[in-house]
Amino acid sequence: MGAAVILASPKAWLAHSVRRKLLAMALLPLLVALPLLIGALVIWGDQAYDRLLITKVRSDLAVARGYFDQVVSEVGGGTESVAQSHALHRALAARDRARLDALLAREREALDLDFLVISAPGDPTWSGAVTGARAARLALIDGERFAALAPHAAERVAVPLVPTRNATPTDRTVEDRALVVLAASPVRGDAGEVLAVLRGGVLLNQNLDFIDHINRIVYPEGSLPFGSQGTATLFLDDVRITTNVRLFQDRRAVGTRVSQAVREAVLQRGSTWLDRAFVVNDWYVSAYEPLVDAQGKRVGMLYVGFLEQPFRWVMQAMLGSIALLFLAVMALAAIVSLRLARSIFRPVERMNRTIEQVEAGDARARVGALASRDEIGALAQHLDHLLDVVDDKTRSLQRWADELDHKVAERTRELAQSNASLVQAQRQLVQSEKLAAIGQLTASVAHEINNPIAVIQGNLDLLRETLGPKATPVLAELKLVDQQVERMRRIVNQLLQHARPTDYAGYVESLHPGRVFDECLVLAGPQLAQAKIDVVKDYAATGTVGFNHQELQQVLINLILNAVQAMPGGGRLVLRTRDIEAGVSLEVEDNGIGLPPGSTERLFRPFFTTRPDGHGLGLWVSQSLVERYGGRLEALPGAGGGAVFRLRLATEPVPPEAVIAAASN
Repeated sequence: MGAAVILASPKAWLAHSVRRKLLAMALLPLLVALPLLIGALVIWGDQAYDRLLITKVRSDLAVARGYFDQVVSEVGGGTESVAQSHALHRALAARDRARLDALLAREREALDLDFLVISAPGDPTWSGAVTGARAARLALIDGERFAALAPHAAERVAVPLVPTRNATPTDRTVEDRALVVLAASPVRGDAGEVLAVLRGGVLLNQNLDFIDHINRIVYPEGSLPFGSQGTATLFLDDVRITTNVRLFQDRRAVGTRVSQAVREAVLQRGSTWLDRAFVVNDWYVSAYEPLVDAQGKRVGMLYVGFLEQPFRWVMQAMLGSIALLFLAVMALAAIVSLRLARSIFRPVERMNRTIEQVEAGDARARVGALASRDEIGALAQHLDHLLDVVDDKTRSLQRWADELDHKVAERTRELAQSNASLVQAQRQLVQSEKLAAIGQLTASVAHEINNPIAVIQGNLDLLRETLGPKATPVLAELKLVDQQVERMRRIVNQLLQHARPTDYAGYVESLHPGRVFDECLVLAGPQLAQAKIDVVKDYAATGTVGFNHQELQQVLINLILNAVQAMPGGGRLVLRTRDIEAGVSLEVEDNGIGLPPGSTERLFRPFFTTRPDGHGLGLWVSQSLVERYGGRLEALPGAGGGAVFRLRLATEPVPPEAVIAAASN
């Protein structure tokens, strides 16, 4: 049975087999529960693994932010230490610009700053700068202004934009602003008054050492398993101004831009992005955090992340291993379940097969010995014992039935012999009573009709004599009346003939059946031609029949005309003769409407007819004529429809007295 049938009607599939039910009971928990567990494990494992990766990247971002804040603090601390140094105060007091510039250059290199400048407290160039101890913040500085502060680092400011997939559309082609860590520290006199403001800073644009150092702190060598790689990036607005993400080979992805979704979440809404993101050319587990300047404006982003694919492979390998383990356990459990189920359904199948063999007639079929010693094994033994008892009782009943059949057969033969005699006597009595009744009826009818016929005939003769020559104009009508009177007389004689066959039996002669058929065709020719009936002659008989010539013609014409009436739209009439044992068979076959159902036994009864205009005497009279000469008339259905009427007549002429004597006996 196909899988489509099982799925379409599982109840019907299980309804007729214990094997299927046991297999379903054994395998359904394995085939349903374990896959559901595996699916739940895959879903839960994927979500848990994602949460684990997000937790890790959040902690990585915290480490990167801590180092970044440390750098900002170090810039502020270094600037403050210079602002409070005795050497700076001495240089300011000496008003020696060259000495001051040399001091600031030495301190800038010592602190690893990109610029270190001093200005008056009210210098409008630094409007909005925060003063105070360790006041270090991010700041955006115009490229030209930064070039004036640090000519040696000016070439790092301009960052050409690289077209990036999924980034926010822009018309800019270069980022020419400088993102710097800016510290401002006041230089105070002995009285605490502000003599000047010392400002130091670090340029973050294309500061590869800075970002690589962050990356080494967050992702030291060996900290990421499975070949994953950690990355760190600083953004000015949405542009990567320094990164260790590779665009291809050794070229870094400086100038590429962040996706529009990340930009909106981090720069516009100020959220921290913790999710997987497509970074330049691969998927990373990423963390983005906004960077703000001294006024609290979001000017850039700090990013850390690591390649997702190695972790994804590990997760898939782990889930695949667990799934394989589950499948192995399921297969082992299925094998054990099938073995246990087989120990149940095999004995049941053997018992069922034994019952089927017994029903098919094999009384010696038995379940036999079973390895099982449980309730099913005991049931099989009880079944074998029951079949032994049934077989023994069946043989006893068969023996008694044979004896009873023998006694019934003997009694039936005795009753049949007695019944045959009784039936023969009854048939003779009925025949005698029928002939007597018909004779009495026909004699009465003949007497009542003959008297008016005689009166009509006498008056007709008197009328003809009285009129004489004057009767000439009506001679044709008088002749017609004579013919009808004669016809009524013949009808009466036929009735008397059937009532008293010994008085009216015709002259018996040897007749060739084919010639008689041909004579009948001549007589019935007009009816056959009018009905458009084809006649087929099949005369194979070589013997003759003993019959009265006119009466045989009467019988055959009656049968032919009946066939014509059965084929109102035309048809095929077959006239057939055959030699049979001790006689000849004459058949009249048509392909008309056929015999009505259940009418075979009533066809030859008087007054039975299937036509509205029929009188029901034709076949009865024909049968009476045939039986008078020792023959038999039969009605049979045709092979291809229609009907066949068959006459079985003796070859040698039979005297009417012998026929009548045989009928009366």
